[in-house]
Amino acid sequence: MPLTLANPTPLGLITFGLSTILLSLVNAGILDNGAQVMAQALFVGGLAQMLSGVMEFFRGNTFGCVVFTSFGGFWISVAAFDILPKLGWAEPGSAGLVGTFMLIWSIYVFLLFLAVYKGGVLALVVGSLTLLLLILAVGTYSGSSAIIKVAGYEGVICGGSALYLGCAITLEETAGKKILPY
Repeated sequence: MPLTLANPTPLGLITFGLSTILLSLVNAGILDNGAQVMAQALFVGGLAQMLSGVMEFFRGNTFGCVVFTSFGGFWISVAAFDILPKLGWAEPGSAGLVGTFMLIWSIYVFLLFLAVYKGGVLALVVGSLTLLLLILAVGTYSGSSAIIKVAGYEGVICGGSALYLGCAITLEETAGKKILPY
């Protein structure tokens, strides 16, 4: 009997969505930042997405492999921005450096958007992520807490759409039929 591999795409989408929602609620000023946010970034957004990307590799899904593995690294980097200076291992990044980090990622994600722009929830996830990263770059460069707050609300939409899509795919594969539209 041939080995059947599970679909890792829902895992990557769900872990991205959960991590994005939590950090976005902090950016929106709804929640306070704490160890839970960095733990989520490291282990859910970072490690679980990285594993999802590796599993996509073994399924032959180049897009999923690249996206989930790179965003696993993104989330680990975001956590490291906070953790490394507290450990005395690095200086905190300047607003210009953090803004450039977000800008570079927004360009990368926009290029990914070109592959999925046909419509549907995946296009919403990738398109709203492009916008989120761009707003974060502008907010960071300008030092505007109001712009970061806008990014927080937009991030909840982005993360919510990823969470929805991951759950929709999981339900479809579990039930053997489409339960939620995507």
